Amino acid sequence: MLRALAILFTCQLAGEAITRSLELPLPGPVLGLLILVAILLAIERWRLVDAATIDETSLGKVSNGLIATFGILFVPAGVGAIQELGLLGKYGAALAAALLVSTVLTLVVTVSVFVGVSRLTERKG
Repeated sequence: MLRALAILFTCQLAGEAITRSLELPLPGPVLGLLILVAILLAIERWRLVDAATIDETSLGKVSNGLIATFGILFVPAGVGAIQELGLLGKYGAALAAALLVSTVLTLVVTVSVFVGVSRLTERKG
């Protein structure tokens, strides 16, 4: 278990070091996760660990345990929302409108990019 945590924290540290040294507009833990995925893909390609049995390794068990406790992270946000119920009542309509507009805009942009990439790949294919 300690080895698995060391792997996770090392990847996170590497991501932090890279993003801070190169001043990338990307959170270090996200880059660390990408590094971990690249390492796991390389290990699978070299056939050191089978993808079907990764859950049985110490890294798989620790990762699944962390994922199982992610729900706890939403408790502070829920408490904060309840504490600011007055503000939610006052600006609730504006917040709902902003959420709706941003969600629709995100979907439109995502679909547009998907359609554009699909057309480009069809032309090349």
